[in-house]
Amino acid sequence: MQKKWNCLGLMSGTSGDGVDASLISTNGTNEYESIRDKYFEYDIDIYKDIHNLKEKIHKIEHLKTFNKELNNLERKITIFHAKVVKNFNLTKDTIIGFHGQTIYHNPNEKTSKQLGNGKLLNQLTNKNVVFNFRENDILNGGQGAPLTPVFHQLIAFQNKINLPVCFLNIGGISNITIVKTKNDMSKLVSKDIGPGNCLIDSWVRNNSKNKFDLDGKLASIGTKNEIIFEQAQELYMNRKNKNKLSFDTNDFDISFVRGLNLEDGVATLTDFTANIIGEELQLSFKNLKENIKDVLLCGGGRKNKILIKKIKENLTSNINFKNLDDFEINGDFVESQAFAFLAIRSILKLPISFPNTTGCKKPCVGGDFIKS
Repeated sequence: MQKKWNCLGLMSGTSGDGVDASLISTNGTNEYESIRDKYFEYDIDIYKDIHNLKEKIHKIEHLKTFNKELNNLERKITIFHAKVVKNFNLTKDTIIGFHGQTIYHNPNEKTSKQLGNGKLLNQLTNKNVVFNFRENDILNGGQGAPLTPVFHQLIAFQNKINLPVCFLNIGGISNITIVKTKNDMSKLVSKDIGPGNCLIDSWVRNNSKNKFDLDGKLASIGTKNEIIFEQAQELYMNRKNKNKLSFDTNDFDISFVRGLNLEDGVATLTDFTANIIGEELQLSFKNLKENIKDVLLCGGGRKNKILIKKIKENLTSNINFKNLDDFEINGDFVESQAFAFLAIRSILKLPISFPNTTGCKKPCVGGDFIKS
């Protein structure tokens, strides 16, 4: 019988609004049980610092230029995570899976920078910490993302979901995982497929007091600007990074909707985002031998009713869209649970990424282990 571990996964996504925390029990291979999930919103200073820095950092050299600001923010973020850990009143042997806050991601430069000091978190919490999940994959030729596919497969296996199936995660960036078999991880297929919430969130953040378009309400009020929409599509089709397998939010910008009012900007960006996701889904399914019938939605974007409606309109084939919540799985906490699972796989020296999931040369173990 395999040993079961308790692990707290901590994930702060590209929206940079707070920390998803998930305590699970798992053997690191074929079993997991969700114990508790909770969201902790960043205070306004951390939130503003994250987005101000992300808007300044567009090249690898900017990491040096803004090194002092990055170090100060990393300390604040790590202390915030330590408070999250203490909120859970964990047993002594619980492991922490610490993703950190992505501030810059460019695997072509072999760089993916997550703010979060694993050693400091270990000192503040007196817990074993696994962090720095992406580096080894990138050093082995991978994109460092997406890393959740192995957990998606476990979800499908444990919940007896019909295969093949596609997971569509709409966070700041959208990514897919196609699960074909119950337990052969080498058969997993995944990739980033474009923007998720990042363009819409950025526009709303810069033009209102809100952080995002709740339930797609702003998009439902606004009108898509057809001329700007068509120009944006053309620019996207002719972009330089066309063959990129993983994205950072900085790979996209909202400058093309300058001059529109709040609602029309949101409507145009929502249509643009949905068009990319729909086309990429269609293309991914076309290249498969297997017939995908179901798409399982997770991530914050699944709640944007207008975005989901528009994605469906961009699909020519008959696909069923289902929320993971329909399977009694909270779609908000899939990634935080995933990093708890990945932390245990890291300790067990089991691979967390594969050639078909990140483009790495061989299956890769990931994560640095800091023992208390």
